[in-house]
Amino acid sequence: MSPRTTRGLTTLGLVFVMYFQVSGGPLTLEGLVAQAGPGMALFVLAVLPLTWAVPEALLIGELASMLPEEGGYYAWVKRAFGPFWAFQNAWITWCYSLVDMAIYPLLFTQALAWFVPGIDGPVRWMAALAMIWGATLLNLRGVRLVGGAATAIGVFVIAAFLVLAAVALPQATHAPWAPFTVPGASALGGLGVGLSLALWSFIGWDNASTVLGEVRDAGRTYPRALAIAVPLVAGVYFATLLPALAASDWTTWREGGWPDIARGLSGPVLATWVALAGMASPFAFFMSYLLTYSRIPMVVAEDGLLPRAIAVTDARGTPRRAVLAAAVVYSAFALVPLGSLVVADVLLYATAVGLEFAALVALRRREPRLRGAFRVPTGTAGVVALALLPLATISVVIALAVRDGELGAPAVLAGVGAIALGPVAWRVCARRPPFAG
Repeated sequence: MSPRTTRGLTTLGLVFVMYFQVSGGPLTLEGLVAQAGPGMALFVLAVLPLTWAVPEALLIGELASMLPEEGGYYAWVKRAFGPFWAFQNAWITWCYSLVDMAIYPLLFTQALAWFVPGIDGPVRWMAALAMIWGATLLNLRGVRLVGGAATAIGVFVIAAFLVLAAVALPQATHAPWAPFTVPGASALGGLGVGLSLALWSFIGWDNASTVLGEVRDAGRTYPRALAIAVPLVAGVYFATLLPALAASDWTTWREGGWPDIARGLSGPVLATWVALAGMASPFAFFMSYLLTYSRIPMVVAEDGLLPRAIAVTDARGTPRRAVLAAAVVYSAFALVPLGSLVVADVLLYATAVGLEFAALVALRRREPRLRGAFRVPTGTAGVVALALLPLATISVVIALAVRDGELGAPAVLAGVGAIALGPVAWRVCARRPPFAG
């Protein structure tokens, strides 16, 4: 933990920061249904919590309880493998953050278009910048305000979709999982990118670990928050999708189409609420991710690999320069159409989390007495087996994404290229003399 940070994040605030780093509601899942078919979409959303979310949450929960330090996964990998591999983890994190943070302004302006049809060009970019810098201002006010804002927005978003589900339920006319796949398409057609979209809706359980030094009783709170957030994410997905699919024509579903679905089920009032939720959710995503991503350059700077001025915190414990530097970079990337690189995002994230799983195995073997309040109730061999389950899942997703060709393979190549640049970045940063403050 940085001695300058403050512990202002409670369990509830952490739950919703996690929620908006993984899910943010069923937004984007309408695109998954349109691409993969209702049955296939529901199937992969049912399988992924078991093969990805739960194993990842258990392993990350133990690491967070074992080493509740500011920087989270950077600190874990550094303790296990040293500064080089910690830097690689930080580098990969920043690479996939560029993809992530370009997606949320896109989703925000997509939802805004429901209120302002035809918004495009400079006006659309200005709206994206307004979202980015609104989230930045909240971050500059400190972790406690971010946690409170995430909680309020989370309640607003979840309530909108639960009301939609309640309205849809009495209108159900058919099985929500029929047809299983898109008629006329093979069972594997588009499955790679579809799985990537679904997996993207379940990844990120380690991201909030970078603010562990700002969480009250972090060693107990982080595992507790995971135990609440994992079922919350999966529950909201199914509570919304099952009745909505059973009461509507899935062939009309499209990416960004939740307001139209709501209007067809209930009318303009609910449609407006859902559209507002569609704007609020990516805002909260960006706000929560800016909170956690900005702590990585802070702890890297504390190690002397970036200017030490980036690590300076204010009276609230906020690394203002790190937050502002991150916001400037993400503002530039909001101009880049990276929304099609979800596959690259998944690949980069899997590489980073693979390092974290390896760190847990190494620490268990090398420092058996290092443990926190939560520990996966199995030996090291069981931890290895548990880690192999999500890694096998991601291997299948990547293989199918490459098979899809036009979208999958270029994104995978982009991800591999970003990973390959990590050692180059290390050589540049590590060979420079220590930075002055």
